Amino acid sequence: MTGKKGISRRDFLKASGLVALGGVAAACAPAATPAAPVAPAATVAPAVVGKPFDGKTVRMHAITGGSYDELYKIIPDWEAKTGAKVEFVFKGNGFETDKRLVQDFAAGTVDYDVCWDHSSFFSQYVKADGLEPLDGYFSAEELSGFIPRLVDAAKRDGKLWVIPRHFDISCNLFRTDVGISKAPETWDEYKATALDVTTKNPGIFGTQSAGKEEALMGRFYEVQTAEGGQLFDDKWEPTFNGPAGVKAAKMFADLYAAKAMPPDMTNFLWEDVAKNFANGTIGMYTEWFGWYGFFQDPKSSKVAGKFDMARQPKGDGGIHSGWAGHHGFSITKAAKEKDAAASLIKHLTSIEGNRLEAKTGILIARQSVFDETIEAANKSTVPLDKKRLELALLEAKEDFKTPPLIAEWLPMSNIVYPTLQKIILGDVEAKAGLDDAATQVRDMMSKAGYY
Repeated sequence: MTGKKGISRRDFLKASGLVALGGVAAACAPAATPAAPVAPAATVAPAVVGKPFDGKTVRMHAITGGSYDELYKIIPDWEAKTGAKVEFVFKGNGFETDKRLVQDFAAGTVDYDVCWDHSSFFSQYVKADGLEPLDGYFSAEELSGFIPRLVDAAKRDGKLWVIPRHFDISCNLFRTDVGISKAPETWDEYKATALDVTTKNPGIFGTQSAGKEEALMGRFYEVQTAEGGQLFDDKWEPTFNGPAGVKAAKMFADLYAAKAMPPDMTNFLWEDVAKNFANGTIGMYTEWFGWYGFFQDPKSSKVAGKFDMARQPKGDGGIHSGWAGHHGFSITKAAKEKDAAASLIKHLTSIEGNRLEAKTGILIARQSVFDETIEAANKSTVPLDKKRLELALLEAKEDFKTPPLIAEWLPMSNIVYPTLQKIILGDVEAKAGLDDAATQVRDMMSKAGYY
């Protein structure tokens, strides 16, 4: 057992009955029983050792929706092996889980052991002193099975904070049945294609985007990055209000004004945009690879077999977009059952768990299982099954871009995304809106001690 609060040797012996066997059983044996010879030592049945976490309850704060819940089906196996129980304290989408974590860490009201986590979010939890460092619970050998880049992305201040579950990176999904025969190579072409699809296909919007919270901020981030911009300069001065940022924001606004995006898009998050595409009302949009299984299932999708995937377009900067990150699990600092929590995380991120999630189309974190998935895709009769994995690897090697790994990423998003919404809706001009947001972000960064 790894961890800082393992069962002591004496407690282990007491729980397993070995103390009683050594100290009491021999003294109580009859003095003379010649008719009943003692059996050879080798034939004596071994003592029954209790399960490692009998009677323990691991309380879990988890993400839900889409394909996320499939993994939880293997929890009963862990309960049977360990004697512990898992209680879900909270389930929500990524933004709901983050809000709950932020509130609980700030208020000191954490009452769970395991929490969902993400490479883009964990820095703020570390800054709030809400997470337990994981180095003492996971050996180098145990970590060696994961794709190294994912483990590295979960480190800060020389410590490991998140165990990766699966990763994702953005690509371009486009419908081949609405006149898109070739993926746009630039964002200018993307805009033109979306407008063309809208005009020629009544009832179908050329494109869409998640329209609020970090989801909208991230989509803006990847387009302005492709256009040659940066969110900050090397001194942490905001620069997203420069020409690249203005062009990116204006693209969203122009598409919305032309009715090439759904009118209620500023209410959309990940599950909303995925359902729209699956329902057949969207021609093309930026999406995560993880929804692939959902889109290819005829039971859930009207576009199964009718779409293709490509790298995100380049911008004026000659750069392919590629917003990326990974989901995972952490142990809270307030956890009462840290050893059991670590054991549960190991089970959920095991080869078995990764294989289960790989079947849903998710890009899993273990290199060996990813290799298995590619090998299996080589035998598929659906060419896109193999292409998507090859594309994911290409993007992971060349286009993988995380937002700034700072605690202020989400607070920054919460400042900028309402301004982006106003720009999209036509309530403010792109340059004026971004200038105002940059002033607010600079003030936040100043108060955080960056200058």
